Amino acid sequence: MRSLHHCLAPAKLNLFLHVTGRRADGYHLLQSVFQLIDHGDTLHFDLRDDERIVRKTEVPGVPPDQDLIVRALRLLQKEYARRHGRLPPGIEVAIEKVLPMGGGLGGGSSDAATALMAANHLWRAGLTQQELMDLGLPLGADIPFFLFGETAFVEGVGEALRAVPGPDCWYVVLEPGVTVPTPAIFSAHDLTRDTKPVTIADFSSSLAVSGKQIGFGKNDLQDVAERLFPPVAEAVKWLSGYGDARMTGSGACVFCAFSGEREADQVLAQVPARWKAWKAHSLTSHPMKSLLQINEL
Repeated sequence: MRSLHHCLAPAKLNLFLHVTGRRADGYHLLQSVFQLIDHGDTLHFDLRDDERIVRKTEVPGVPPDQDLIVRALRLLQKEYARRHGRLPPGIEVAIEKVLPMGGGLGGGSSDAATALMAANHLWRAGLTQQELMDLGLPLGADIPFFLFGETAFVEGVGEALRAVPGPDCWYVVLEPGVTVPTPAIFSAHDLTRDTKPVTIADFSSSLAVSGKQIGFGKNDLQDVAERLFPPVAEAVKWLSGYGDARMTGSGACVFCAFSGEREADQVLAQVPARWKAWKAHSLTSHPMKSLLQINEL
């Protein structure tokens, strides 16, 4: 096999996000539930006759050498060479980019995780899921989650993952039109850093009562993001008219859950023209898992 096309790099939503402390090295301790949704970038991979890693698609503001996709593939290429005593073939990557940068959806990390799964398959590199997660962690704290590939209760700095049942629902997501730099949020003087830790049982029992989603916890980063970026506050206020709206990640995207697609469509029809908005369904597992199984047949 020399190619893998139409590989979805799905977005994630933080169903809640609590900051429970801060380590001596400055990293924040978090608790969250990450859920994959069926909306994201689409990547296409083709092996080359040389050993180069080539990104065929221009991504505004992201030079190839800084792209997480390219960096992740180079790391895997180096690990392959360490194990096999030679470099694998190069790879060309084409990207259909739809996820916004600085949106809190994990787009760059998801792209990198999809690239690692695809290359591990095309090269027959033989790394396990955990080995891929360990390889990706230094590049970004969210990459292990996308390789984990299912709804997860997340702790630590984002590296401690445990599978947890998530809601089966539709989401409406608003893009407020601003890019929120994560360091600006975590360095804010008014960021709450002492939320009381919760347990998986706390989340799961809340889910069972609500029947679909959220209403559990909050996003501790949201108040800061709303203060620094008023369009985020405007989007939260508008979408809150239809349910429990909140920001995902460190922003800027805002989401609300609905039990059915029809409800989501009705809300989408009301979204003001100044915002880009879309709907997505929750996923129980990463689409690459089934794609790679199909290609093994």
